[in-house]
Amino acid sequence: MTTSRYLLVGIRVALTVEVRVSRRVPRTRALLALALGAALAVPLTLTPPATATDAYTVTPLTFTVRAGGRACTVDADLYRPSGVDRDHPAPAVLGTNGFGGSKADGSTDTIGKAFAQRGYVSLVYSGLGFGRSGCLVSLDDPDIDGAAASRLVDFLGGTRSADDGTTADFVTRDAPGDPRVGMIGGSYGGAVQLATAAVDDRLDALVPMITWNDLAYSLDPNNAVGSGGVPGVFKWQWTNGFYLIGEGQPLLKPSLDPSRINSLACLHFVTEACRTVHTLNSGSYPAARTAELLAYAHRVSPVSYLHRVRTPTLLVQGQADTLFNLNEATATYRTLKAQGTSVKMIWQSWGHSGGLTGPATGELDLSQGNLETSYVGRRVLAWFDRHLRRQTHADTGPAFAYHRDWITDPDRTYATASRLPAIGRTLYLSGDGKLVDHRGDVARGSRVYTNWLTPTSHSEGSLSGLIGLPDTPPRDTKGTHLDWTSAPLKQPLDVVGAPRATLKVVSPKAERTQNSADAADKLVLFAKLYDVAPDGTRTLVRRLVAPVRVPDVTKSFTVTLPGIVHRYETGHRLRFVIAASDDAYFGNRGIKPVTVVSGPRDTGVLRLPVAGS
Repeated sequence: MTTSRYLLVGIRVALTVEVRVSRRVPRTRALLALALGAALAVPLTLTPPATATDAYTVTPLTFTVRAGGRACTVDADLYRPSGVDRDHPAPAVLGTNGFGGSKADGSTDTIGKAFAQRGYVSLVYSGLGFGRSGCLVSLDDPDIDGAAASRLVDFLGGTRSADDGTTADFVTRDAPGDPRVGMIGGSYGGAVQLATAAVDDRLDALVPMITWNDLAYSLDPNNAVGSGGVPGVFKWQWTNGFYLIGEGQPLLKPSLDPSRINSLACLHFVTEACRTVHTLNSGSYPAARTAELLAYAHRVSPVSYLHRVRTPTLLVQGQADTLFNLNEATATYRTLKAQGTSVKMIWQSWGHSGGLTGPATGELDLSQGNLETSYVGRRVLAWFDRHLRRQTHADTGPAFAYHRDWITDPDRTYATASRLPAIGRTLYLSGDGKLVDHRGDVARGSRVYTNWLTPTSHSEGSLSGLIGLPDTPPRDTKGTHLDWTSAPLKQPLDVVGAPRATLKVVSPKAERTQNSADAADKLVLFAKLYDVAPDGTRTLVRRLVAPVRVPDVTKSFTVTLPGIVHRYETGHRLRFVIAASDDAYFGNRGIKPVTVVSGPRDTGVLRLPVAGS
């Protein structure tokens, strides 16, 4: 998470630590994230926002709401700008924390301050199960977390009061009980916006940042296209990090509201969430139990309820994010766009895994107060100007924009387009380990790799970041992976989007076990892209990998890699790798040697989305 203030919740001690970040965000992962066609030659021209001022009041409030069959206490702070009253109402902004945080953490607190300074009534609150709010952690379930947020919209609309009798008769209304209100937040505080919009059509604008589309993909990804419900590969480090933070709440808040306690088997989450994590950790995926856990993960995720979301949405996703990668925002964007919901998307630099932030880079950092001077900040202000202030002349920007880390001028780091780039480069996997441009150049050959009983490849250490330890460079052990490398590039190649690879592997051992009643017996592999410099230095782009549980090794399959924005410079080479393991994920059950055979008529293909193609 990347405002220049992070809230780290360390697994070792479950304590919060503030870390200040300068130009480049370190590899440390914070668990709360919110700071909130052609290259742009000049900053985006937007309607000038209201002048920022410190003149506002802050009122702590509590609300008792019904959610998920329980009475929950919601702890909130109301920020009211000076001069805003019944005769001079203002639109409102609602926000909440990322996982493990509260209304008091630096990111969430900044929402209240930043938008109150710009004339908005701001209401920030601790999400259910965190801070001083009650009830169980329910993973942004629309029927629970969305319902609770909807009760706060009631308060802003004047149809209910806070527990102490406070009312809000100073919020702009479109109709009785219908406040003019937008939401903004990151990660856990991003998905809750979509969950709320699915159950409450009074919301007028959303800005979900670095959040998920489908928790089944986020925590147990299978990047094989059309996997037919085959479970993925368990992302055990990230998942267990969050799980321990949720279950370790008494270390953060020794005197918990009784509504936040479930049972000895599942302390602070809803039971279904614990069952899902327990099943994933078991390493065994029998059909009935797996179908149940996948159904729950889908049900509480935007993928299952986006058809009910009609609120204008500005999606902001981070390129440096091994938890919720760019494919998640892309899936949400395409669904909303296809059904006619007003939606635009920005791929900024920072995410859960680092990236750039701050005024010097042109990237948003709310703690630095650079809404007006950062590209993403200006886009957020314009989005709210248009949809909350009803300034119809406000320019909300292009349909798609993406940060380019190879551009040093902060006023030109973003490029824009009317749509996502199309496939513009196709490479073929030759039997001699080369990536070639033409099928006719493919050499016949076969190569073999096998897995060990312990992981032999490393992409990134989520747990290292969670507890503040430095990560080690990516590595692949000889004999446990295969790679294909292109010739040096004669000109720069800008890959923008999710590459795709079509593969055919031979594994008699996997073929014999893949039809068992346990999906864990299917073959697992990991696809990834490196940038190889002229001096031989290898860079795993954003440390991203595509885990695959192969549905059927007797057939070819297509893998969608995580989306990237990366320039391969002149003289650099692309290297495509498939590896037998990755220590951030669960791997194969048993030893499964794999052979890849190549020939001009039958070989693997790598397709790259290219900017400007």
